[in-house]
Amino acid sequence: MDVSLILGEASPLTWERWRHVVQLTERLGFKKLFRSDHYFNGSQKDAIDVYLSFVMAAMETTTLEFGPLVTPVTFRHPTNVGRQAQQLDALSGGRFILGMGAGWFEDEHRIYGIDYPSRTERYDRLDDALAMMQVLWYDNPGVYEGRFYRLDGTDSKPHPPKGRPRILIGGNGPKRTLRTAARFAHEWNSIVLPPDAYRTSVEALERHCAAIDRDPAEIHTSMLLFAITGPDRATEDKVAQRFIDMMGHGQAITVEDIRQNKTAHPAFVGTQEELIDRLGQLAEAGLREVVFEHFVTEDDDVPEWLAAEIVPAVAGL
Repeated sequence: MDVSLILGEASPLTWERWRHVVQLTERLGFKKLFRSDHYFNGSQKDAIDVYLSFVMAAMETTTLEFGPLVTPVTFRHPTNVGRQAQQLDALSGGRFILGMGAGWFEDEHRIYGIDYPSRTERYDRLDDALAMMQVLWYDNPGVYEGRFYRLDGTDSKPHPPKGRPRILIGGNGPKRTLRTAARFAHEWNSIVLPPDAYRTSVEALERHCAAIDRDPAEIHTSMLLFAITGPDRATEDKVAQRFIDMMGHGQAITVEDIRQNKTAHPAFVGTQEELIDRLGQLAEAGLREVVFEHFVTEDDDVPEWLAAEIVPAVAGL
C-alpha cells in the first residue's frame, strides 16, 4: 500500500512553509502530496493559491506526484482548469494529478460570491467539464458543444500524451460520483470509510465500469484518512484540535469528543497497531493507497512518524 499526504485548511500556510513541506514529503519517500482546493474550511486563515503552489511543487521535486484533492467544478471555468492542468503536466513530466469534484461547501461559495447550483446541476457540470477537457487536451481542432461548456476550434498546446493529465475523482456517491469515476478517472479517492462500507463502494464502482465495458483495475484506488495519530499523546491532541478547527464549523466539539468518536465527521482514532490493522483490512477490500491529512504543518513530527512507523509496515499490503 502506498502512503501519501494532503494539506488542508487546518493550519495557516505560507510560501516558505509550503516549500519546506514539499521538499520534506519527497525526502521522506511519500508517493504524493495533495492540497485540498478550498478558499477556507473552518476559520479563514493565511493561505496560498492552490494552482500556483503546484508550480513550486513541480520545480522543487523530481519524483513526487501532486495535485488538488479536489477542485470543485464551481470554482473556475473548466477551460482555465484544463489549460493549467496540461501546463502543470508538462512542467512536471506527468507528475500532476487533476482531482475534480462537484463541490460541497455552500458557505464558502456564498462568502466569496461564487454561484452554488443545485446538487444535480453541479454533478452535470462536472461530467460536462471532464468531457470538454478531453477535447481541449487532445483534439485539433477542439470542437465541443455541451450543456454548460463549449469549444469552437481550439488547438491547446502543448497537447499532452493520451492518459495525461491523470484525472482523480473524489467521493463515494454510488449513483453519480462513482459513475463519473468509472467514465473518466485514472484514480478514485474515497472518503474515510470502514472496510465493509468501502467494499460496498468498490462494488458500486465495478458495476459502473461493467456498464461501459471498462476494466476497474485501470482505476487506482485511494482513501483520504483523517487520522488522530502521531508519536505521542500530546501530538495526537494537537492533531485532534486542528481537526476540530477545520471541520467543527462552530460546533462545540472537544478533543475528548474526537477521541470517543462522538462527532459527525469521521476520523480514525486508535493505536499504531490498530491503524496498521485497519489499513490491512482496507487493502483486502481493494484499497491501494492511503492519504493522511497533515494537520500540524508548522512541525514535522507526524510526517516523520508516519514515514518511520507506518510506511514500512504497510508497504507489503
